[in-house]
Amino acid sequence: MPEIDGGATVADGHHVVTLNTEDQTHTTTCCLPSVPFVQKLIAEVLGTYFVIFAGCAAVVVNNDKDKVIGLPGISIVWGLVVMVMVYSVGHISGAHFNPAVTIAFASCKRFPVKQVPAYVAAQVLGSSLASGTLRLIFNGRENHFAGTLPAGSDLQSLVLEFIITFYLMFVISGVATDNRAIGELAGLAVGATVLLNVMFAGPISGASMNPARSLGPAIVSREYKSIWVYMLGPTAGAISGAWIYNIIRFTDKPLREITKSASFLRYASSRNGTKR
Repeated sequence: MPEIDGGATVADGHHVVTLNTEDQTHTTTCCLPSVPFVQKLIAEVLGTYFVIFAGCAAVVVNNDKDKVIGLPGISIVWGLVVMVMVYSVGHISGAHFNPAVTIAFASCKRFPVKQVPAYVAAQVLGSSLASGTLRLIFNGRENHFAGTLPAGSDLQSLVLEFIITFYLMFVISGVATDNRAIGELAGLAVGATVLLNVMFAGPISGASMNPARSLGPAIVSREYKSIWVYMLGPTAGAISGAWIYNIIRFTDKPLREITKSASFLRYASSRNGTKR
């Protein structure tokens, strides 16, 4: 999902390690993509697959088993799986898992524009495969749709999707692209943001925040009602969130150049040591 300092994200960072996506790894030889770039695409497919599989599985099981998981449980599953996958493949692909995030980074020149189509295709493929897997597993009497549909009006869900994706992208930009942030905590921060958004927005819009998350189940189930809401809302929200953070980013100097301590953790440790 996120990216670090001019490259892809590291830890969704969905970010501890700086990954420069603008190097020569995405160049082509004999009209074929390089091996490192193919590895990034595979990481995006697998990462998106497991994120969508776990999150949508929680939704399907909850519907299939008389609400045994509940909204809090579904929210926790979404947050945890995003955090886990960010730390798993963030150092490989940047752990976007989300076309809106990829497009937002590209709009801020933090991701190569030429890689956007391939990343988006990989993310939609991963989501579709995950949705297809769930369709095969839960192929009983009841056909549970794991996609997203507005509970109220399309406009209500559109506005809500814009806001929560703005919130998500703002957090990603802060913890995954600003070298003054504590990169080790980026995955935790992004996962927690997803959890919070699903908790209050899930009953209204489904809390997609991700065009691939909505498009994959729609393709598998052939249910495209209000799909435009989940294409436009998250994409516009992510772009706005990324740009707003760039506006308030008052300096590119690392925190260690502003204060004597590199992080609040080290500062706390030094204070404790002094007291002793």
